[in-house]
Amino acid sequence: MDSIVSLLRLVLISMVPFALSSQGTMFAGRTGIFIVAQEGIMLTGASVGFIVSYLTNGNNWLGALAALIVGGIFGAITAYFSVKLKMNQFVIGLSLLFIGIGLSTLIPKIVIGITLTQPLIPTLKNIPIPILSQIPLIGPVLFNHNVLVYLSILLSIGFWYFMFRTQKGLELRSVGENPMAADSLGINTVSKRYWAAIIGGALIALAGAYLPMVYTGTFTELMTRGRGWLSIALTFFGGWSPMPILWGSLFFSAIDVASISLQTAGFPIPYQYLLMVPYLATILVMVFTFGKARVPGFLGMNYDRENRNL
Repeated sequence: MDSIVSLLRLVLISMVPFALSSQGTMFAGRTGIFIVAQEGIMLTGASVGFIVSYLTNGNNWLGALAALIVGGIFGAITAYFSVKLKMNQFVIGLSLLFIGIGLSTLIPKIVIGITLTQPLIPTLKNIPIPILSQIPLIGPVLFNHNVLVYLSILLSIGFWYFMFRTQKGLELRSVGENPMAADSLGINTVSKRYWAAIIGGALIALAGAYLPMVYTGTFTELMTRGRGWLSIALTFFGGWSPMPILWGSLFFSAIDVASISLQTAGFPIPYQYLLMVPYLATILVMVFTFGKARVPGFLGMNYDRENRNL
């Protein structure tokens, strides 16, 4: 029973990078801004978050804040080139992807130097919720985690409420569905696209910072292991809606945890095949769900107010 509880706890812990990155992708995409540089933004967030935490004697809160700021900058750049300059969003995203990957390896070398082993930072501590964490079986699984686990769940619920139960959320969704109609109603499409991209980029970078602050206590090159790419697939899988994305994050996390558990259990299967399991599962899921995914009508397109062209 203890092993089952441990596995379920690990699923929730591993869910956070998927949830934060996918919710950030969804939020920006709801205004038509399709961020495709997740892998680079996550790596930069992980690198900057680790460095700032290291330089401030293990202050992970400042590290997380630094990651949020860096991610917001990536989002603002994406919005500027797509909204202001009307450039192709996929070209912008791929450019930022490689810039982010390069920065993530460069920054630690500049600040720390080239060393045989990277220094360590303290990982986030669990914050048990009083009374609830004492419930047998359920308590340890759901109510004894680090703050970012709780945040990712509350954020998903908050996004759902904001987008589908408030006037501002309706306005934001209208920008991604039909910006011409939203513009004619006096909705500031430019402002909403900028803010959605900044918030989306910030969440994606925070997803990256989670890795050294919870998993490893240090930064290693390419430590995201494709989670950025998986978060894009997860956003489609979740139909660009906050709560289905949260459930999908748990599903993707369970597959990831299962593949790792099989490796550590000593199954006579080459570990390279087990590493492929999450990505094979992603392909299979997308084959059966991609055609049914409901995407924003103007996703990845640029709105030209003067010419009414894309």
